[in-house]
Amino acid sequence: LIGDQQAATVGQACFEPGMVKSTYGTGCFVMLNTGSRAITSKNRLLTTVAWRLKGRVTYALEGSIFVAGAAVQWLRDGLHLIGSASEMQDLAESVPSSNGVYMVPAFTGLGAPYWDPDARGAILGLTRDTQIAHIARATLEAVCYQSRDLLDAMRDDGADLAALRVDGGMVVNDWLVQRLADTIGCECQRPAVIETTALGAACLAGLQSGLYTSLEQFSSAWQAERSFSPVMSEADRERRYHGWKKAVARVRADAV
Repeated sequence: LIGDQQAATVGQACFEPGMVKSTYGTGCFVMLNTGSRAITSKNRLLTTVAWRLKGRVTYALEGSIFVAGAAVQWLRDGLHLIGSASEMQDLAESVPSSNGVYMVPAFTGLGAPYWDPDARGAILGLTRDTQIAHIARATLEAVCYQSRDLLDAMRDDGADLAALRVDGGMVVNDWLVQRLADTIGCECQRPAVIETTALGAACLAGLQSGLYTSLEQFSSAWQAERSFSPVMSEADRERRYHGWKKAVARVRADAV
């Protein structure tokens, strides 16, 4: 037996302390392998068991984002701005920027590291020039900014992040993964198999049945389908993220 995000961590072969994966589905879940140490976060991340094999426990830090792909679903089913999620990449690429628009998808509050259940969503920076493409682009950028919130918290807790392994249905969008790399300032690796939860559960079943003799054997079979390196300047990255932090401050419950 293994939990959803723990299985995805196995499927991404994050077996060494310091390795981190992020799964992008309806929500987003980041897990950092901390090895045999159960680290208590200074930044309101969760300390969890990653897995236990042959009596040996591996721990992780976990950060949860409530809304990632669900924001795209809302554009499609709630606002009817798009017909399908597959349109999002073309829309994002059709404009040079989000034109000052920020989407904060706090539809059910904000998760880690804020843990503000009373925050509510907002689209900020609208003008007469705002188009559907700007809102679509801002929605994808919100996923990246929320990811940076989590990864910055992990860095402050002592993590040294060389690369982020990404998976889940959203990462088929090349524009999103590139913008994620630009936003967090490190390489993003997309695996050949993005359904890593099922893959991780199968790996452990294979380990137990004798198909694999060790986690290292499975790790050597893991392959990156594509890697995305940051190309955005540091000044641009920080300016955009500063705008995100201001937008979040506007929707926090104590700001109302």
